[in-house]
Amino acid sequence: MNKDVIIALDFQNKVETFRFLDQFNQKLYVKVGMELFYKEGKEIIENIKERGHSIFLDLKLHDIPTTVYKTMKNIGELNVDMVNIHTLGGKEMMNSAILGLEEGSINKRPLCIGVTLLTSLSKKTLNDELLVNKDINETILHYAKNAKESHLDGVVCSSLESSIIHDHLGLNFITVTPGIRLENDLYHDQVRVATPTHARILGSDYIVVGRTITNDSNPVKTYEFVRKQFLEGSDKFGY
Repeated sequence: MNKDVIIALDFQNKVETFRFLDQFNQKLYVKVGMELFYKEGKEIIENIKERGHSIFLDLKLHDIPTTVYKTMKNIGELNVDMVNIHTLGGKEMMNSAILGLEEGSINKRPLCIGVTLLTSLSKKTLNDELLVNKDINETILHYAKNAKESHLDGVVCSSLESSIIHDHLGLNFITVTPGIRLENDLYHDQVRVATPTHARILGSDYIVVGRTITNDSNPVKTYEFVRKQFLEGSDKFGY
């Protein structure tokens, strides 16, 4: 199973995005989310692909099965490497997403993963606001099982649940984990967080890192540090 660090390009527009990407001399795995995609459209995907980068298109589709199917057919034409949907949409919706991707993809179908619970959600929010009275781990594992039964390639979860999912659903069912912070970082709006080293130990396949890298005065150096922590277990900062 390949492992990688995905940089979240949470910028407002393409000018900010390419100002950031121009600092790197290597091919990256990047995440394009709703903020950037809804501003720039499919052109931003084409421009990033022209530079040779891999793309996780993070739109978190959650709608009726027919709408998700038709949307995924369109997304398949973008030639991205990974897409996601909400597992809360149910098995029929998830199956429709896969069917749409398979029919719409020009080349190899992108990986399709299901969002379990956002890493900004706590147990209190789950119980008090969403009226889900189960333990977080039990809930996330159940959603992950539904995703696997619906032929998804993996799920989005926090690193804290990654080992549980692999224990029950196998190492080939990938876990993509946001909420990654270095030890001295602020948590911001994340609740269930981990360091790159902790994520590696817990078995995350991909980690998604945003502000830790993008807000740093030397993002290239910080990116290399995060990669070393996650892929090699090195805690030495620098080259």
